[in-house]
Amino acid sequence: MKVGLFFGSFNPVHNGHLIIANYILEHSELNQIWMVLSPQNPFKQNQHLLNEYHRLYLMQLAIEGEQHIKAVDIEFGLPKPSYTINTLAYLEEKYPSYEFSIIMGSDSLQNIKKWKSGELILKRYCIYVYDRPGFELNGQLENENIIRTKAPLLEISSSMLRKMIKEKKSIRYYVPDSVNEEVLKAGYYK
Repeated sequence: MKVGLFFGSFNPVHNGHLIIANYILEHSELNQIWMVLSPQNPFKQNQHLLNEYHRLYLMQLAIEGEQHIKAVDIEFGLPKPSYTINTLAYLEEKYPSYEFSIIMGSDSLQNIKKWKSGELILKRYCIYVYDRPGFELNGQLENENIIRTKAPLLEISSSMLRKMIKEKKSIRYYVPDSVNEEVLKAGYYK
């Protein structure tokens, strides 16, 4: 089984995340995409971070009915902050017959050498990279394990959505309807 791991805070998940996941699933040899919710990213402050179980629930709502995209809480039980290399080691031990790849934006790839064991990740794992505006690679980090993909991009960010919610603006059409309904009902990000 070939599994692509799409790590993120998903604070909140939005249609841009889902488009990338679906595009890579449809245009690669991967059998599944696991949306790995990170409870605490070592590079991000958690002051605006919704509780991880609420973010997981929003992700579950967003992908309800999907056969090949799964919401994964694997990092919830691992030490915080969440380091990708630790998660990969855990997953390889738990699923020895699976082949794991990583999905990330070009912004993350540009910073990968700052990650814990970033060089090892570059050496050992296939990495599907989608372009992020303002973070063009231009031949940087050329590596046989890096697969660049032209996934369609929407100029949506979770921080933009949080700001819109605080300003009492609608996030309808930026997120799946089920996510929008839950954010409104629960009063998240106000």
